[in-house]
Amino acid sequence: MSDLDPRFDEAVYPFAAHLGMRMTGWRQGWARFELPLETFTQNRHGNPHGGVHASLLDTVMGYAGCWTGDPEVRQMALTLSLNVQYLSRPRGALLIGEGWQTGGGRSTFFAEATVVDETGEVIAKGTGVFRYRKGG
Repeated sequence: MSDLDPRFDEAVYPFAAHLGMRMTGWRQGWARFELPLETFTQNRHGNPHGGVHASLLDTVMGYAGCWTGDPEVRQMALTLSLNVQYLSRPRGALLIGEGWQTGGGRSTFFAEATVVDETGEVIAKGTGVFRYRKGG
């Protein structure tokens, strides 16, 4: 499901592309990415590796705080703090991450995010603190 204005559909960065992430929604204070589960995303128990959840949470929170409203003007941020709560195993085959900017100022912002699968199972939640990069 895509809720993305095509003008803001930017190429996924290399690590996210390697995992199979794709942006499906982005606007002021909010972002959504999807990640299909593959054998290479699994841990020894056959579940998605915790780093997959953390990467998806980090990505959607970072994007949520970097919306500029102008596809020609890119804002970047660095993660200062990332907290992840692992809640369940997926029942489906697709992870859906949504992130929201919850506050901040000129140089830092705060965000929270949730990962669910396509069945609605809540898989993980997270919070983060991010610093805007100077010069974009």
